[in-house]
Amino acid sequence: MRRLVLSVVATLLTLPASADTRTICTLVADANSGQTLVEEGDCAQRMSPASTFKITIGLMGFDAGILKSPSAPELPFREGYIDWRPEWKQATTPSRWMKHSVVWYSQQITQRLGEKRYKAYVEKFDYGNRDVSGDPGKANGLTNAWLSSSLQISPVEQVEFLRKLVGRELPVSEAAVTNTAAILDYGVQDGGWQLYGKTGAGLPRGADGQVVKGQPFGWFVGWAQRDGRTIVFARLIQDSNRQSTPPGFRARDGLIADLLGTESPLN
Repeated sequence: MRRLVLSVVATLLTLPASADTRTICTLVADANSGQTLVEEGDCAQRMSPASTFKITIGLMGFDAGILKSPSAPELPFREGYIDWRPEWKQATTPSRWMKHSVVWYSQQITQRLGEKRYKAYVEKFDYGNRDVSGDPGKANGLTNAWLSSSLQISPVEQVEFLRKLVGRELPVSEAAVTNTAAILDYGVQDGGWQLYGKTGAGLPRGADGQVVKGQPFGWFVGWAQRDGRTIVFARLIQDSNRQSTPPGFRARDGLIADLLGTESPLN
């Protein structure tokens, strides 16, 4: 049965998402046993976590008491904050932060944590390469390490981190896990799976350490539950040129369609 599942999924995943997009990795594992259910591509390749790191920042913020609930605190937008998208120019709560992936809200949390606590959480979580130094010579790790910068993580490491999260094995409070899950909730999908997840997108760095423009990558990572079963997953895609829809959204939509619908091979 497992061979059949892997065969069907492999066929689905080798179909191109578009003429200009490749799937670097799709990885799905049983959260309890760790058994790999789907593995396609180079799942050991590290990339910047981009906005998937908001899962980690959420756990930090709720555990440290900086975040109080999905609706508090509401922080005002101020001139000088990153405002790449119109919806970021508004007062923001934890729920709105996660829904709209508001970068400045992440930075407000990490600055309130301070460098020492922030770095300690990343170390205790054993998150990716654990490098929160930021861009060379800029001393901006507290606000930028996860934004196509020093912090890097592979799909394999994403899945292991998520297994610890859902298994309550991370050194944070139960309330931190519960509140973080609440702001990651995507609801019940067509296949009956209750989905929790986060997209992320950015630009990779070349061998010279410089950002490679025009070839964005996109993540969708998280977990899903149905009938007492929990799976954890990571999908990472990359475009050969910029497209109209962000790659993180396409990674999300593709994974949901392939694995969490009524025709899912995981059913």
